[in-house]
Amino acid sequence: MKKILSLLCVITMSIAARAQNGNFIKLSIAKFSTGNDEAWQNADFNDAQWKNIKVGDVWQEQGYPDYHGFAWYRIHVVIPSSLKKQAVWADSLRVFLAHVNDVDETYFNGKLIGKTGAFPEDKGGYVSKWPAVRNYCIAANDPAIKWDAENVIAIKVYDGGGSGGIFMGSPYIDMLEKFDGIVFTQTDISFLPNAQSVRKLTISNSFKTIITGKFHYRIIDEVTEKTIAEKTVNANLQPLGKETYTLNFPHREGIKLFYEFTETASGKTKTFAEIAPYLLTPRVPLTPMINGAAVLGIHPGSPVLYKIAASGQKPLNYLAKNLPEGLSLDNKTGIITGTAPKAGDYKVSVSVSNNLGRSARILTIKSGHLLALTPPMGWNSWNCWGLNVSDEKVRLSAKAMVDKGLTDYGWNSINVDDGWQAPARQQDGAIAANEKFPDMKALGVHLHQQGLKFGIYSSPGAKTCGGYLGSLGHEGQDAGTYFNWGVDYLKYDLCSYSDQTAGDTTLFAQQKPYMVMRDELAKQPRDIIYSICQYGIKDVWKWGTQMNGNLWRTTEDITDTWESLYGIGFSQTNNAAYAGPGGWNDPDMLILGRVGWGENLHQTNLTPYEQYTHMSLWSLLSAPLLIGCDMDKLDEFTLNLLKNREVIAIDQDVAGKQAGRVINDKQIQVWVKQLADGSKAIGIFNLGEKYSKYTLDFNSIHMGRVKVVRDIWQQKDIAKNVAGVSCNIPPHGVRFYKLM
Repeated sequence: MKKILSLLCVITMSIAARAQNGNFIKLSIAKFSTGNDEAWQNADFNDAQWKNIKVGDVWQEQGYPDYHGFAWYRIHVVIPSSLKKQAVWADSLRVFLAHVNDVDETYFNGKLIGKTGAFPEDKGGYVSKWPAVRNYCIAANDPAIKWDAENVIAIKVYDGGGSGGIFMGSPYIDMLEKFDGIVFTQTDISFLPNAQSVRKLTISNSFKTIITGKFHYRIIDEVTEKTIAEKTVNANLQPLGKETYTLNFPHREGIKLFYEFTETASGKTKTFAEIAPYLLTPRVPLTPMINGAAVLGIHPGSPVLYKIAASGQKPLNYLAKNLPEGLSLDNKTGIITGTAPKAGDYKVSVSVSNNLGRSARILTIKSGHLLALTPPMGWNSWNCWGLNVSDEKVRLSAKAMVDKGLTDYGWNSINVDDGWQAPARQQDGAIAANEKFPDMKALGVHLHQQGLKFGIYSSPGAKTCGGYLGSLGHEGQDAGTYFNWGVDYLKYDLCSYSDQTAGDTTLFAQQKPYMVMRDELAKQPRDIIYSICQYGIKDVWKWGTQMNGNLWRTTEDITDTWESLYGIGFSQTNNAAYAGPGGWNDPDMLILGRVGWGENLHQTNLTPYEQYTHMSLWSLLSAPLLIGCDMDKLDEFTLNLLKNREVIAIDQDVAGKQAGRVINDKQIQVWVKQLADGSKAIGIFNLGEKYSKYTLDFNSIHMGRVKVVRDIWQQKDIAKNVAGVSCNIPPHGVRFYKLM
């Protein structure tokens, strides 16, 4: 659909918001128009002919499915003076707009009160800031505020691709109180050898005024719902000051930490609760162990780069017997390089040793027409750095992947997402990198020297989702450039290509751009994994392999919330038949560790229970495993999640079967995955808000009595010769077993 630049006429309705409970005013409805006119910021502009739109949902879901670019919201709201009179501090009026996709400039009765991100015409160009929360304040005594009268909040928005507008929250107006200046910040938890954990909590005052109050914390056992310890202390926070407290508690599952700060003057309390992280993956043994996939798919005649994934005390010595002609192994690094042999299956005997022992395995190299015989594993820059990705950050991520031992478990690719492209093509039409990436070819060489694959991002449209150059009309040139740079992986994101379809909703219209790049990649004498990213439109899982796709996104982007994880992960119930070696359903990247989609990173909002669910479910789904966090600052808990060899083995199982849901019993779901060795992996998930006891009769999943039940996370057998298993599952958590 073409961009709509004219005003949209609708019947005029009264949309003045009213106070809900005397403490805040909900902003639910706005006047809306696509396009851009600076006169629309003024309070006296006549917007009577504009259309009404809900504030809090993207505009693509409200009648503008294909629109990207500028648009304006105008919210008419009466602000009663009682709002100020009821406030204790009464210093500032706050306008909370939740998130805006992608850039906004907000005016209060014509006065600019805030801006987040940068518009295309700004110096330095477009910068998306959709993850940032919009909290704008205006002094309570500012003459721009019309108390007991109608005010107009005008929001100029620019959407660079994907979804657009105000979303992910319920906007409102209220009076800022002192307790709003309180910020809780936690350090990484220290796991002590005496089964104890330590968390340091800092309480900061973000205002330039003294805040006094009481700090209270409780340590709670979620299983018994009993308080283990609690304490209350007086707090006197100087302007922009902070105080730090140390909490000690048992290192085990089910510990909840509850914090609250009560501000003296208002009596209002700010609370924060968290589930304490706990480690399930056992300590890595010093003896060698070969990990990761046991099969490799390559095209005959293509360059080969493969690192044998092995853990154990370094240095390790690598050996490979029966390597096909044209391939060689570096015995010190475990990296296999060379040229892929003629078509056929090659059984290579691989071993790894140190002075403590030896580990051996058969690696099957399949030289033929299929790549990605197991789901890709690696890192992608988007969920942490967004458009702020750079050569330096990519190199640091690669270094961390190696130094922190992730390559020992099969994590083997570094993928640069959106934001690397120069603002204009070269004179001959070739794509180039911007100043953040001084030499893409050198970056590829650097990654390959460490045994890592090099991934890159583009769009079939003229612009990417971030507003950078796409590949439209230059597909062949770009594919050739990727080959010259040594690229091993391409994520191809639909983004602005929807502008090209002009409302054509046919299957062919969705397939066409991916056909074009498919054919251009096929011409390159290099294996390039092809990641189709178009959010599941037209059931892409049914035709992704026809595009030579090796993975295809099945949903919209994931975010670090339970609602997003649940909505995406547990909806993968109708596509299992279409996934397998060579082509995988992709429910999006992992949201573990420090994420943020830009500059202000934060530890994932998922609880530890939810993170175990995330990793377990993705492994059952045979999903691509792409880390999306700040690799340089990986904490011990996140590393513990990412370095469990038995969990990874479920994902990388050579049979390539995607799990299916076999039980959906109120708040309990059971998913089962058939494995190549005849055993089954099962996940018993508790979708409820409290611990739940559950007994699974193996007859209900068509198994009967089994010889061994193995806890995959803890890597230990928990029962033998049984016909069922009983467990107590944490809220939003999982019990992950292998039945043999």
